[in-house]
Amino acid sequence: MWTQENRVRHDRKGLRYPSDQTDAEWALAKPFIARGKYATPEWEARLRLILDAVLYVLTTDCQWRQLPKDFPPRSTVHEWFVRWHCSGALDRLHSALYQRARELAGKEASPTTAIVDSQSVKSAEKGGRGAIPPATTPARVRLEGAYHQWRKVPPRELSIDLVADERFGWVTGRAEAS
Repeated sequence: MWTQENRVRHDRKGLRYPSDQTDAEWALAKPFIARGKYATPEWEARLRLILDAVLYVLTTDCQWRQLPKDFPPRSTVHEWFVRWHCSGALDRLHSALYQRARELAGKEASPTTAIVDSQSVKSAEKGGRGAIPPATTPARVRLEGAYHQWRKVPPRELSIDLVADERFGWVTGRAEAS
């Protein structure tokens, strides 16, 4: 409810943009964003500005090249956004904020009930594997055996190409049957 107390708490008048973080919001985000060698005060100030720029793009839905000039260069902001996304930092931050919001609302941190719409379950009966063109589905690899599109492939016939990117710490792969 918008009481006078809540209006003061959520007031954003002292910020450049409505998407900028308050000090309290940065205190919640900092453990997920500024870690390791980036935990120095100089880097924390830079990362806060970069996160403000990412939040600006996500809030206004503008293109990266339309980022205002008082933010860091768009290539830097985009690179950090990709880095945080690939490392899972944004997912962990979202999960922590979601749990905190539930606790503040007087609920358990993790929801215990799920609702399934029966219409969406019924609509799945029409299609199935035959309705999806095999060329549009990616290869799947499982521990108990390898699957290439929709046919089982013996593990000895499967080749997996892995590409590692040291800058971001992630690995991509592609599986193909020979």
